[in-house]
This record gives sequence, structure tokens and C-alpha cells, in this order.
Amino acid sequence: MLPPLRLEAPTTRRLGSVPVLRTAIDPKRADFRANADAYDGLIEILRGHLSHAAVGGRDRSIERHRSRGKLLPRERIDRVVDAGSSFLELSTLAGFGQYGDEAPGAGIVTGVGLVHSIPCMFIANDATVKGGSLLPASIKKHIRAQEIALENRLPCIYLVDSGGAFLPLQDEVFPDRDHFGGTFYHQARMSAAGLPQLSVVLGGCTAGGAYVPALSDEVIIVKNIGRIFLGGPPIVKAALGEIVDAETLGGADVHTLQSGVADHIAYEEPEAYAKLRDIVAHLNQPGFPEPPATPVDPLYASDEIGGVISHDPRFPYDVREIIARLVDGSEFQEFKPRYGETLITGTAHIHGYPVGILGNNGIIFSECALKATHFIEMCNQRGTPLLFLQNTSGYMVGAEAEARGIAKDGAKMVASVANASVPKFTVLTGGSYGAGNYGMCGRGFRPRFLFAWPNSRIATMSAETAQTVLVDIRRAGLDADRVDEDQLAALRDEVATQYETQSDPYYATSRLWDDGLIEPHQTRDVLGLCLALASREPGPAGSFRVFRM
Repeated sequence: MLPPLRLEAPTTRRLGSVPVLRTAIDPKRADFRANADAYDGLIEILRGHLSHAAVGGRDRSIERHRSRGKLLPRERIDRVVDAGSSFLELSTLAGFGQYGDEAPGAGIVTGVGLVHSIPCMFIANDATVKGGSLLPASIKKHIRAQEIALENRLPCIYLVDSGGAFLPLQDEVFPDRDHFGGTFYHQARMSAAGLPQLSVVLGGCTAGGAYVPALSDEVIIVKNIGRIFLGGPPIVKAALGEIVDAETLGGADVHTLQSGVADHIAYEEPEAYAKLRDIVAHLNQPGFPEPPATPVDPLYASDEIGGVISHDPRFPYDVREIIARLVDGSEFQEFKPRYGETLITGTAHIHGYPVGILGNNGIIFSECALKATHFIEMCNQRGTPLLFLQNTSGYMVGAEAEARGIAKDGAKMVASVANASVPKFTVLTGGSYGAGNYGMCGRGFRPRFLFAWPNSRIATMSAETAQTVLVDIRRAGLDADRVDEDQLAALRDEVATQYETQSDPYYATSRLWDDGLIEPHQTRDVLGLCLALASREPGPAGSFRVFRM
């Protein structure tokens, strides 16, 4: 006779332990200190630019804003999010160096914060920049925030204080697919997808800007500072000859007593934020689930990363040293450690969440591409998110590499990245050049989040390589007796300047090629938040089998 079936869980047995990365770095060595000092300089520059984006260069506008009894956008967000919680601000330096340096942050603040432990996407206008008018970079930043909210299933909170589209650049902000209308399209689609859209009207909502609250599920308007109208007093006077003040035309009383465009009135800003928190508390939206494993600090301090990275980008570093300072317990189960050695692959946990990591240790050879493809397919099959740590000059070139099939092997890697359905995250830790950017999940391959470090560079090729290529092309197009070495030298200098400027991390982040520049020591916590967001909506596991490459 068989014994009765027992339903209690079996005793957990650990058959082996995950390998722990051991550092080869000595923080007391002179080269470590030289690297760390150089990186401290990069961080100081970054912090200066971030501070300027928040409050710099517009003292009169800020003073005028405050004289109206109004808070700045980050102060507004701080009144809404849970006390003591973190706020992940995105694309803080959008617009950097553009628009005559008069549009810090592109006039809009976006980011993810917790309200009653529910992660929410914030989109807040900064009326101290161009009166809150939306520039091309502003709209790109607005839409990017909505894309992140949609992919990560986040409610959206709009803190509206905007003059609408920036009319002098109307052809760059109005008619195209991802222009101003795209923000309304996304807003309507997210509401239909069950993602609450909430607005607090804290200033002007003029013309197209009126549709932000009008398309919201629930709207709070603050008396005497919040106004909503399709045409402001000057337009009404020009069109109808009617003279009316802004409050009578579109103030809080009009829209809560007569039009119904707004649902709640607040008599001052703090009251509006308290009401907003009450609304969020009853949204029936999920918070963060418990991570599948207990978070453990790395064995090595994350603030050592600056000393790991050589201050001369021509000298490489071992990406395992970075991984050891990011992952829980510095534990890393490396995959195929003896094959394709310039691409490191393996699994780990960050803040308790599992992740598959791909990190560059140099150029990508055929073996690396095949190894990456195999690893990505495995992670996709198992539902494990992917993290790409980019630092590469790209795929190998040359006669031998071509004969071995680098084009088809690289294409396999690129295709596996494109088709992986698990959440993907990318950090530019160094160079991001050529097709290496694609194979390592650059912006074009839709990672859920992409961040960059202040030492990073991104371009089709390095400045040195571009000089050689373009000068050789020019030389080849000339007869030997027509070659002017002075002109070629001038071309070489021109190309060097162009590539140095356009590969600069601030040039990239200004144009939203990433979701923000972060300090290396912040990376673990930033990724932990991103993985926690993804765990709420992980996406389906892959439907194709794993092919051994």
C-alpha cells in the first residue's frame, strides 16, 4: 500500500553557492587614486550642470514666479511624493546647450516617485523657463515620460503650468507624429489601458495645453492661479471683440461650477497636493511586490567605480570590477567564461531582483556575438530581465573577421536583442560606438531605461577613427598632384572637433539619447528601482527555443 501523499514543502537544499567576484583593485594604489581624482572632476561638472538646470540662470523669472505665491516644479513634486522616498528624475539636462542656453531641463521636469507606495510618473511644467512653453526638446521629454509610464504600467500625474506650444518653433512642435499632438494621443491611450491620468492645474493651460487637463481622468484646479482656455483673453478680444480677464474666462470657478472641465477646487497649492494624494490612495493600483531574493549589499563599495575606470579611455578596465560593485553580494554566475572573452555574460541579483548581465570588455568578435545570442535567448526563455553595460568600439572588422562571418553573427546578436520580450536596461559606462551600440541595446532597441555615466561617449566611431577614414576618402578622390596636405590637415581638425562635440555625453543627454546622466555610485539603486518597476509588469517570456550558437 502506498503511503499517503504529503503536501508540505520539502526542505530547501543548497547544492552549491553562486561564485563571488573577487576584486583585483587596490584603492591605495597610485593609478586608482589618479583615476578616482579624474572621475571626481567629472562628477563635479555634472553636479554643477544639474544644479543649473534646477535653479540657475533665471533669478528674475524665479523671483516673479514666487511673487505669485507659486512653488517651483521640484518643490511641487516633493509635496506630493511620500516623505523620505526617492524620486528618480529623468532627462534633467534635456535641452542642454540648445536654444541659446535659455531652456534648462527643456522647461519640464519628469520622473518616477512614490505616492502612498504607488509608483507614479510625474510630468511637471517649469513656468520659469519660457513661461512653461513647450520646445521641441520639451515635447520629446514629455512623450518619453509617457512611453516609460505605459511600458511600466504607471499612473501619470501632470502638474500643469504651461503656455502651450512655443510658437516661434511651431513647425518643430505642432504637426508631426511625435509633436504636441502625440502627448494627447498617449494620454488618451493610457487612460484606455487603465492607467489613471491625473492633472493639477497650477497656472496657464492655453490652447493645446488645455487638452492636458481635459483629457485627464480627474482634475484639480487651484483658484486664482489655475486657468484653462482654448483661447486666452488676447485671442478672444481679437476674434470676438470681447474683453474678459483670465480668471473670468477660464478660472477655477468657471470650470468647477459651470463647465465641469475640473472636478475639484483648491484654494492654495498645499490643499491641491493633499487632495491629489487622497485620489492616488484610492486608485487601486499596485505598489512594488517583494523581491524574490533578500537584497544584500555588494562586497565592494560602489563609490570605488570612479577609481576602476581609467582616466585615459584608451586604456581598458575589466567590466567584472563594475559588476562586483553593482550586484548583490558581488555574486555573479558567469556564462561561458572561456568563450568570447571580450563580452562578459552571466546572472546575478540587484536589490533582490534577478537580472542577466552583458558587459563589454572590448571589441565584439564573432564568438562574443554568438555567446550573447545564446545568453539572451536563455534569459528570454526564463523571463529574466537583461542589463547591458556598454563600453565597446563595436564589432570586429578586417578580412579574417569578415571571412569568419562577423556580419551574420553580429546580425544574430542584434536580432536577439530586438526580439527579446523581457525588460531590458542599458547603462553607457564608456564608449558606445558603431553597431556595438545596437547589439548592446542602444536607444534604437527600446530598452525600458537607458542611463549614461559622465565619462561615456556615443558616436558611429571615435574621433581618431573618423579623422583617418574621412581624410583617406578625401585623399583617394584626388589625383596625386592635387593633394593639398594643408587642406587635409584642416579637414582632420574639423572632423576631430565635430566628433568630439557630438560624442560628448552632454550633447547626447541634451537630445534625450538617454534617460539621464547618473553618477556611477548611484547606478545600483537606480537599477534596483527600474527592476522593481519591471517586476510589476514583467512581460511575457520568449516563445522561441534556445538555439545553441
